[in-house]
Amino acid sequence: MPVSRRSFFDLVFGAGAVAAAQGLGLKAQQKPPVDPGATAQDPRMGTSDAAKYFQYSNRVSKVSIVKGEDRRKNIFDALVAIDDQIRPGLQAKKYVLIKPNGLDPRRGLISTHMDAIHGILDYLAPRFKGPVVIAECGGTPAKQATSEFGWDTAFAAHKPLDIQLEVPTEYPERYGIMNGIDYDLHLIPIRLAARFLDPDAFLISSGVMKTHNMVVATLTIKNVVLGAPLSPPPGLKRPWGESEKRKFHVGIRQGNYNMFLAAQRMIGNWGLGIVDGYEGMEGNGPVSGTPVGHRIALASTDFLAADRVGLECMGIDATWPGYLNYCSQAGLGQYDLSKIEVVGAKIADVQRKYRLHADTDRMLQWRGPMLDLPPNLGRRRPPLEEDLSQYA
Repeated sequence: MPVSRRSFFDLVFGAGAVAAAQGLGLKAQQKPPVDPGATAQDPRMGTSDAAKYFQYSNRVSKVSIVKGEDRRKNIFDALVAIDDQIRPGLQAKKYVLIKPNGLDPRRGLISTHMDAIHGILDYLAPRFKGPVVIAECGGTPAKQATSEFGWDTAFAAHKPLDIQLEVPTEYPERYGIMNGIDYDLHLIPIRLAARFLDPDAFLISSGVMKTHNMVVATLTIKNVVLGAPLSPPPGLKRPWGESEKRKFHVGIRQGNYNMFLAAQRMIGNWGLGIVDGYEGMEGNGPVSGTPVGHRIALASTDFLAADRVGLECMGIDATWPGYLNYCSQAGLGQYDLSKIEVVGAKIADVQRKYRLHADTDRMLQWRGPMLDLPPNLGRRRPPLEEDLSQYA
């Protein structure tokens, strides 16, 4: 005799279990409340003994903050302020790899501005004699982007530095694998551009200070971990043009966790994190927000510490971005302000309260208990009374 879902529970667990299962189903449909008071040790984020199990970083990190009316000078001064931190790592690498936030610097509000790149190259010129590669997994071929977006002009202004622009998606056969999870928590391989995993590279993340539509805020770490997944080679259509980046957009909790896994995979060649907040973005970032004339720049050899200070400058609760909290718990950098030395401007003097994305309350659901995994919208949901006889 076919066994329905209800009779299956009756047979195996009894009527009491059915009632409990129904209760959980109702709870799963309720929207978890947003509680700004939740902390990394809150039971709703896992275990109340979190400090016992998570390693957290014990390093003391340094972050520079510069405020001024010249973007290029802000970036340069922020790097000079931590020169003693940068040089040892820089001198140990064969080349510098700069990861901008976008290939088109004309889109100043959402992309790395060319003046920020100039500031970085101004700093590198007297201190580094090797090659400099600027790489971004965009949809515009490197040759076209170099001339169309003015990169060739920028490079010419910084001779004798050996600079080139590269689009790793033009080399889809060059990649490394990270293990991620899909929406159903199944293990999946994700291809990351080999360039961003090269141990010979001193990786500089040139991020833009922005709110975000999935992880609350994007700064240095988000710039590199979502810039490394291979996109389709320019001009290639589906199905061969499927982007690996889509594998990160598989649910709020899973997406945050995949970003942490990517950070864990890539951290070996992280050299310098830069946050350009000369003109930040608030509201519905990272592409549809509005400008904030913040006029600041941040820099650190500890990407996580840079992002932590960046959140403070934006007036954002540091317990909100899931991927950054996971990185902290795994010891990928310093997230404790009491162990971060801020040089230059004081946080209190540059802090602004950024207006957040309209969906921020939904983004924070990663912090609560996992009551259930609801089906993705658009998927066919199995009928309640489906045949479960094979399980009886």
